[in-house]
Amino acid sequence: MSKQPSKRYRAAAQVADLKAKYDIAQAAEIIKKMPGAKFDETVEISAFLGVDPKQSDQMVRGTVSLPNGSGKKIKVLAFTENPAEALAAGADYAGLADLIAKVNGGFLDFDVAISTVTAMKDVRQVARVLGPKGLMPNPKSGTVSDDIPKTIKEVKAGRVEFKMDKTGNIVIVIGKKSFSAQQLTENAQAALTALVKSQPAGFAGGRFIKSITVSASMSPGVAVDLKPYSAAAATA
Repeated sequence: MSKQPSKRYRAAAQVADLKAKYDIAQAAEIIKKMPGAKFDETVEISAFLGVDPKQSDQMVRGTVSLPNGSGKKIKVLAFTENPAEALAAGADYAGLADLIAKVNGGFLDFDVAISTVTAMKDVRQVARVLGPKGLMPNPKSGTVSDDIPKTIKEVKAGRVEFKMDKTGNIVIVIGKKSFSAQQLTENAQAALTALVKSQPAGFAGGRFIKSITVSASMSPGVAVDLKPYSAAAATA
Protein backbone atom coordinates (compact mmCIF):
# COMPACT_ATOMS: atom_id res chain seq x y z
CA MET A 1 0.00 0.00 0.00
CA SER A 2 1.42 3.37 -1.03
CA LYS A 3 1.89 5.93 1.69
CA GLN A 4 -0.56 8.82 1.56
CA PRO A 5 0.86 12.36 1.39
CA SER A 6 0.83 14.21 4.70
CA LYS A 7 -1.77 16.83 5.51
CA ARG A 8 0.93 19.53 5.25
CA TYR A 9 2.02 18.28 1.82
CA ARG A 10 -1.57 18.21 0.58
CA ALA A 11 -2.08 21.78 1.81
CA ALA A 12 1.13 22.89 0.06
CA ALA A 13 0.03 21.18 -3.14
CA GLN A 14 -3.04 23.43 -3.19
CA VAL A 15 -0.72 26.44 -3.62
CA ALA A 16 1.04 25.24 -6.78
CA ASP A 17 1.71 22.25 -9.00
CA LEU A 18 4.65 20.62 -7.21
CA LYS A 19 5.52 18.58 -10.32
CA ALA A 20 6.16 21.72 -12.39
CA LYS A 21 9.29 23.88 -12.57
CA TYR A 22 9.35 27.60 -11.86
CA ASP A 23 11.73 30.52 -12.14
CA ILE A 24 13.37 31.56 -8.89
CA ALA A 25 11.02 34.48 -8.23
CA GLN A 26 7.96 32.26 -8.70
CA ALA A 27 9.48 29.62 -6.40
CA ALA A 28 9.99 32.25 -3.68
CA GLU A 29 6.37 33.39 -4.02
CA ILE A 30 5.14 29.80 -3.74
CA ILE A 31 7.21 29.11 -0.62
CA LYS A 32 5.77 32.26 0.98
CA LYS A 33 2.19 31.10 0.26
CA MET A 34 2.64 27.58 1.63
CA PRO A 35 1.26 26.85 5.12
CA GLY A 36 3.83 27.83 7.75
CA ALA A 37 5.02 26.24 10.97
CA LYS A 38 4.82 27.82 14.41
CA PHE A 39 8.44 29.00 14.09
CA ASP A 40 10.28 31.08 11.53
CA GLU A 41 11.38 28.40 9.08
CA THR A 42 14.73 28.48 7.33
CA VAL A 43 14.56 28.65 3.54
CA GLU A 44 17.20 26.78 1.54
CA ILE A 45 18.25 26.03 -2.00
CA SER A 46 19.19 22.41 -2.64
CA ALA A 47 21.06 21.42 -5.78
CA PHE A 48 22.21 18.08 -7.15
CA LEU A 49 25.46 18.43 -9.07
CA GLY A 50 26.83 16.47 -12.00
CA VAL A 51 30.38 16.29 -10.65
CA ASP A 52 32.05 13.14 -9.33
CA PRO A 53 32.27 13.57 -5.54
CA LYS A 54 35.00 10.93 -5.39
CA GLN A 55 37.38 13.12 -7.41
CA SER A 56 39.30 15.61 -5.25
CA ASP A 57 39.62 18.06 -8.14
CA GLN A 58 35.82 18.19 -8.46
CA MET A 59 35.04 19.29 -4.91
CA VAL A 60 32.57 22.18 -4.84
CA ARG A 61 32.65 24.70 -2.03
CA GLY A 62 32.46 28.45 -1.65
CA THR A 63 30.82 31.38 0.07
CA VAL A 64 28.13 33.88 -0.82
CA SER A 65 27.29 37.22 0.76
CA LEU A 66 23.51 37.29 0.87
CA PRO A 67 22.26 40.82 0.07
CA ASN A 68 19.50 40.53 2.68
CA GLY A 69 21.39 38.47 5.26
CA SER A 70 20.56 34.93 6.35
CA GLY A 71 18.13 35.87 9.10
CA LYS A 72 20.24 34.00 11.61
CA LYS A 73 22.29 35.52 14.41
CA ILE A 74 25.77 34.13 13.79
CA LYS A 75 28.16 33.39 16.65
CA VAL A 76 31.75 33.94 15.50
CA LEU A 77 34.87 32.56 17.13
CA ALA A 78 38.15 34.19 16.07
CA PHE A 79 41.53 32.52 16.48
CA THR A 80 43.81 35.52 16.58
CA GLU A 81 46.86 37.00 18.27
CA ASN A 82 44.89 40.23 18.76
CA PRO A 83 41.63 39.24 20.52
CA ALA A 84 40.78 42.82 21.52
CA GLU A 85 40.58 43.82 17.84
CA ALA A 86 38.33 40.86 17.02
CA LEU A 87 35.99 41.47 19.96
CA ALA A 88 35.71 45.14 19.03
CA ALA A 89 34.68 44.07 15.50
CA GLY A 90 31.88 41.91 16.85
CA ALA A 91 33.40 38.47 17.46
CA ASP A 92 31.62 36.50 20.18
CA TYR A 93 34.82 34.77 21.24
CA ALA A 94 38.45 35.62 20.46
CA GLY A 95 41.83 34.32 21.50
CA LEU A 96 44.35 31.67 20.55
CA ALA A 97 45.92 29.23 23.03
CA ASP A 98 43.04 29.67 25.48
CA LEU A 99 40.41 29.02 22.77
CA ILE A 100 42.30 26.06 21.36
CA ALA A 101 42.29 24.48 24.83
CA LYS A 102 38.60 25.29 25.21
CA VAL A 103 37.68 23.73 21.86
CA ASN A 104 39.76 20.65 22.65
CA GLY A 105 37.69 20.41 25.80
CA GLY A 106 34.48 20.19 23.76
CA PHE A 107 33.43 23.84 23.40
CA LEU A 108 31.50 24.26 20.14
CA ASP A 109 28.98 26.99 20.94
CA PHE A 110 29.60 28.99 17.76
CA ASP A 111 28.53 28.92 14.12
CA VAL A 112 31.68 30.08 12.31
CA ALA A 113 35.36 29.90 13.23
CA ILE A 114 37.83 32.25 11.57
CA SER A 115 41.59 32.55 11.91
CA THR A 116 44.50 34.75 10.97
CA VAL A 117 47.02 33.21 8.59
CA THR A 118 49.76 32.96 11.22
CA ALA A 119 47.42 31.48 13.84
CA MET A 120 46.55 28.55 11.57
CA LYS A 121 49.71 26.66 12.53
CA ASP A 122 48.30 26.44 16.06
CA VAL A 123 44.66 26.03 15.03
CA ARG A 124 45.56 22.76 13.27
CA GLN A 125 45.69 21.26 16.78
CA VAL A 126 41.88 21.29 16.80
CA ALA A 127 41.37 20.12 13.20
CA ARG A 128 40.08 16.75 14.40
CA VAL A 129 37.45 18.51 16.49
CA LEU A 130 36.40 21.24 14.05
CA GLY A 131 36.81 19.36 10.76
CA PRO A 132 34.00 16.81 11.20
CA LYS A 133 31.68 19.64 12.30
CA GLY A 134 32.45 21.73 9.21
CA LEU A 135 33.89 24.47 11.43
CA MET A 136 37.60 24.34 10.53
CA PRO A 137 38.84 27.69 9.13
CA ASN A 138 39.78 27.36 5.49
CA PRO A 139 41.17 29.89 2.97
CA LYS A 140 38.79 28.57 0.29
CA SER A 141 35.78 29.46 2.41
CA GLY A 142 37.17 32.89 3.28
CA THR A 143 37.57 32.08 6.97
CA VAL A 144 41.36 32.45 7.03
CA SER A 145 42.31 36.09 6.67
CA ASP A 146 44.57 38.74 8.10
CA ASP A 147 41.74 41.27 7.93
CA ILE A 148 39.85 39.82 10.88
CA PRO A 149 37.51 42.82 11.45
CA LYS A 150 36.36 42.75 7.81
CA THR A 151 35.84 38.97 7.88
CA ILE A 152 33.79 39.16 11.08
CA LYS A 153 31.56 41.89 9.67
CA GLU A 154 30.99 39.95 6.43
CA VAL A 155 30.07 36.77 8.31
CA LYS A 156 27.76 38.63 10.67
CA ALA A 157 26.12 40.47 7.75
CA GLY A 158 25.09 37.26 6.02
CA ARG A 159 28.04 35.55 4.35
CA VAL A 160 27.10 31.90 4.01
CA GLU A 161 29.45 29.01 3.35
CA PHE A 162 28.42 26.04 1.21
CA LYS A 163 30.06 22.68 0.56
CA MET A 164 29.05 19.66 -1.49
CA ASP A 165 28.42 16.42 0.40
CA LYS A 166 29.61 12.93 -0.56
CA THR A 167 26.58 12.30 -2.75
CA GLY A 168 26.94 15.40 -4.94
CA ASN A 169 24.24 17.41 -3.17
CA ILE A 170 24.69 20.93 -1.88
CA VAL A 171 22.47 23.07 0.36
CA ILE A 172 22.64 26.87 0.68
CA VAL A 173 20.64 28.82 3.23
CA ILE A 174 18.94 31.85 1.63
CA GLY A 175 16.93 33.28 4.51
CA LYS A 176 13.83 32.85 6.65
CA LYS A 177 10.15 32.30 5.84
CA SER A 178 9.48 35.76 7.34
CA PHE A 179 11.54 37.37 4.55
CA SER A 180 9.62 38.93 1.69
CA ALA A 181 9.48 37.05 -1.61
CA GLN A 182 11.71 39.76 -3.09
CA GLN A 183 14.34 39.31 -0.37
CA LEU A 184 14.32 35.53 -0.84
CA THR A 185 14.59 35.98 -4.62
CA GLU A 186 17.57 38.32 -4.33
CA ASN A 187 19.32 35.99 -1.90
CA ALA A 188 18.58 32.96 -4.09
CA GLN A 189 19.95 34.69 -7.18
CA ALA A 190 23.16 35.57 -5.31
CA ALA A 191 23.48 31.99 -4.04
CA LEU A 192 22.97 30.43 -7.48
CA THR A 193 25.42 32.86 -9.09
CA ALA A 194 28.02 31.83 -6.49
CA LEU A 195 27.26 28.16 -7.08
CA VAL A 196 27.72 28.49 -10.84
CA LYS A 197 31.06 30.26 -10.29
CA SER A 198 32.20 27.42 -8.03
CA GLN A 199 32.19 24.93 -10.92
CA PRO A 200 35.57 23.17 -10.56
CA ALA A 201 38.20 23.42 -13.28
CA GLY A 202 38.47 19.62 -13.16
CA PHE A 203 34.84 19.13 -14.23
CA ALA A 204 34.99 17.22 -17.52
CA GLY A 205 31.75 18.49 -18.99
CA GLY A 206 28.12 17.61 -19.13
CA ARG A 207 25.55 19.28 -16.91
CA PHE A 208 27.12 20.86 -13.81
CA ILE A 209 23.78 21.49 -12.06
CA LYS A 210 21.27 18.67 -12.52
CA SER A 211 18.45 19.90 -10.30
CA ILE A 212 17.53 22.83 -8.05
CA THR A 213 14.76 23.04 -5.47
CA VAL A 214 13.73 25.69 -2.97
CA SER A 215 12.16 24.66 0.31
CA ALA A 216 11.41 25.85 3.83
CA SER A 217 12.06 23.74 6.93
CA MET A 218 8.58 22.19 6.95
CA SER A 219 7.57 22.51 3.29
CA PRO A 220 8.03 20.29 0.24
CA GLY A 221 10.53 21.42 -2.37
CA VAL A 222 9.63 23.65 -5.30
CA ALA A 223 11.57 22.71 -8.45
CA VAL A 224 13.43 25.51 -10.25
CA ASP A 225 13.88 25.78 -14.02
CA LEU A 226 17.52 24.93 -14.75
CA LYS A 227 17.89 26.74 -18.07
CA PRO A 228 19.36 30.06 -16.80
CA TYR A 229 21.90 28.25 -14.62
CA SER A 230 22.81 25.48 -17.05
CA ALA A 231 23.77 28.06 -19.67
CA ALA A 232 25.74 30.11 -17.16
CA ALA A 233 27.52 27.01 -15.81
CA ALA A 234 28.55 25.99 -19.30
CA THR A 235 30.50 29.25 -19.70
CA ALA A 236 31.78 29.55 -16.09
